[in-house]
Amino acid sequence: MDSRIKCTLSKFAGDTKLCGVVDMLERRDAIQRDLDRLETWACVNRMKFNKAKCKVLDMDWGNPKYSYRLGGRTN
Repeated sequence: MDSRIKCTLSKFAGDTKLCGVVDMLERRDAIQRDLDRLETWACVNRMKFNKAKCKVLDMDWGNPKYSYRLGGRTN
């Protein structure tokens, strides 16, 4: 699961967290690429993420709140 993931990936007891700092557009795109890689990994390994439980935590007042997607679902 961790191969080719550029952001911080934390796993514990069935939960997976992907974390990254977005201080420029390239890092925003890196998070989306990592989400795409995780979705591909899940499909190849016949697993599913519970997309209803996926959340984005924005921690800045001036954040444009980019919408990320995991598979076909936008968060």
